[in-house]
Amino acid sequence: MIPNDNHILLKGVRVYSEEQIIEDGYIKIKNQKIIEMGSSNELSNKDSFNVIEIPAHFNAVPGFVDVHIHGVAGADTMDATKEALDTMVAALPKEGTTSFLATTMTQEGKQIENALINAGKYIKEQQAQGKSEILGIHLEGPFVNAKMAGAQPIQHIIDPDLSLIREWQKLSNETIKLVTLAPERPSGLEMIRYLKENGIVASIGHTDATYEQVGEAIEAGANHVTHLFNQMRGLHHREPGVVGAAFLREELKAEIIVDGVHVRPEMVNLAFKQKLSDGLILITDSMRAKCLKNGMYELGGQDVIVKNGKAVLDDGTLAGSILEMGHAVKNIISYTGCSLDEAIVMASVNPAKQLNIYDRKGSLAVGKDADIVILDDKMEVYMTLCRGALAFKREEIQNEDY
Repeated sequence: MIPNDNHILLKGVRVYSEEQIIEDGYIKIKNQKIIEMGSSNELSNKDSFNVIEIPAHFNAVPGFVDVHIHGVAGADTMDATKEALDTMVAALPKEGTTSFLATTMTQEGKQIENALINAGKYIKEQQAQGKSEILGIHLEGPFVNAKMAGAQPIQHIIDPDLSLIREWQKLSNETIKLVTLAPERPSGLEMIRYLKENGIVASIGHTDATYEQVGEAIEAGANHVTHLFNQMRGLHHREPGVVGAAFLREELKAEIIVDGVHVRPEMVNLAFKQKLSDGLILITDSMRAKCLKNGMYELGGQDVIVKNGKAVLDDGTLAGSILEMGHAVKNIISYTGCSLDEAIVMASVNPAKQLNIYDRKGSLAVGKDADIVILDDKMEVYMTLCRGALAFKREEIQNEDY
């Protein structure tokens, strides 16, 4: 029987399935979905499949879901062009990201609207198999606190505006899935209630909120924290702040940038010990300079200097990252001593559950999208499949000792 291009069999790999770890396992893929998994010695009926042999000491894990990423490879969501999103969806599988939220930033209203219209149209009409899938939009700002602006241009920051968010959701083709805002600002709690009622994740970020104000935000429906530790009221023994609330309130899932720059490895470890794998979400918060050389780049109309693994504004303020998700997974294991299983929870399971798409993303299970990453024995991305199509494969296998 001639193999079908839509029928793929991954064979010989260690499979991190939703239920168990299968040594010397296999995964059958048909029409973008996982249709069967098991141990290779139980494999049958493989004639109609394109067989891809994987070294037994490599790991098959669910595709990574990045809920906070601005850009990569010279492109940015705020470019508001199809070409920019084409670049992003093609580049991200190399780092194991099989789906993501296209993230905007604080800018003049018309620029945000253009980005929302462009991304909304792309999500509904222009997605392609074998590319990273845009799950929706993360609106980061402009409803934040100027005291905690970070790289968000202060001149464009405004207070939460319900009429504006309603209009923007229409312009985006109803694709806004997550909004970062400062709950202590006027109408902040009202916006959180609106987001909750409409199935949009309300995230506390770029905020000077007190511990009590975070509690009020949780009561209103907030369940997410944007880039833990960065641009928020920190932990103090007389005022626990946003960080203290993130540690103590189980209702909150906290994003964290594990690049060793935004958060020191020791603080990453502290956060992991407080929240455990169930409470953290790995993100990149990366900008267009990721995958490019050191130099001068642009973010939100501002010059950003990229050098030695850091992206900063002229005044030294961190301006997003150049972190790859595959490296975030590798780093969290190194910084905390957690297992690959626990890293998968933070990189794949939690973001999928937070976005209410765990029925089709976030784990390797029969019936789910065939978003699969193969990691080598050094935890580097070797191969990525996006919805059942090969999206990236490294040319050489390092340490061919199998």
